[in-house]
Amino acid sequence: MIWEEYLKDFRTYLKLEKSLSVNSVEAYTADLFRLMQYLDYKRINLKPEDIKLEHLKGMLQWINQLGSSPRTQARLISGIKAFYKYLLLEEKVKEDPTLLLESPQVGRKLPDILSTEEIDRLIMAVDVSKPEGHRNRAMLEVLYACGLRVSEMIELRISNIYSDKGFIRVIGKGDKERLVPIGGKALREIELYMPYRNSFSGVTGENVDILFLNRRGKKLTRVMIFTIIKDLAQKTGLKKKVSPHTFRHSFATHLIEGGADLRAVQEMLGHESILTTEIYTHLDREFLRETILRFHPRCRK
Repeated sequence: MIWEEYLKDFRTYLKLEKSLSVNSVEAYTADLFRLMQYLDYKRINLKPEDIKLEHLKGMLQWINQLGSSPRTQARLISGIKAFYKYLLLEEKVKEDPTLLLESPQVGRKLPDILSTEEIDRLIMAVDVSKPEGHRNRAMLEVLYACGLRVSEMIELRISNIYSDKGFIRVIGKGDKERLVPIGGKALREIELYMPYRNSFSGVTGENVDILFLNRRGKKLTRVMIFTIIKDLAQKTGLKKKVSPHTFRHSFATHLIEGGADLRAVQEMLGHESILTTEIYTHLDREFLRETILRFHPRCRK
């Protein structure tokens, strides 16, 4: 019973103090249920404060035998570590059994990115003679200009666009707000789209303030945005796998390649940890390496 009580308090902590989304809280809960499942399977009747490193290693061996991937194991360890960090914070345990628990090596796949030329090709491929043309072009410009997640763009509100200041207010993961600069090109495309946007009649509820709407005057769906981008990639003959997130990756990479401060990029992307943002420095280093190999006189054959 003590496990359920601790888990309930942990969920409250994640929601209220860490401001995590419902999906993130559920993921952490699933990690703890996995540990509880292992203890029940092995008939280990211990309280959270009595768990030792050997028990956690046994759990990892068990899930490894069940065929869990290294990434799944790493995710599980991360959740259990967060749980014991919380218990230490609340002084419910005196020692953290996860301190020496090592995560399996998980290769980080570098995201696909587009060059500025490829982004221009996609945006220019939008047919603005169609009613939704300026909307689609404005969406792509905003995705690239601001590095938004697709969910953030779907929820973008007219009242959160400060054209005179050159900023937009974004509601990110865990309902956390941040201000992101927006360039003149994106603002001009939004301005061109607004007459079409304002032509909708019968827009009700929260949709009244939503920027990007479908033909029925309702919020766009993720699937629709993915489809729009996929069709444009096919139209332009682009062979890369392109999604809304590709624009976000390209935004970050181009900033860092241009010399932007990593902390500034972290703030604009809305990353809680700078470690998440650092993946783009790997891309940047590869770019620098290729540049050196190509142009440095000592690297030429």
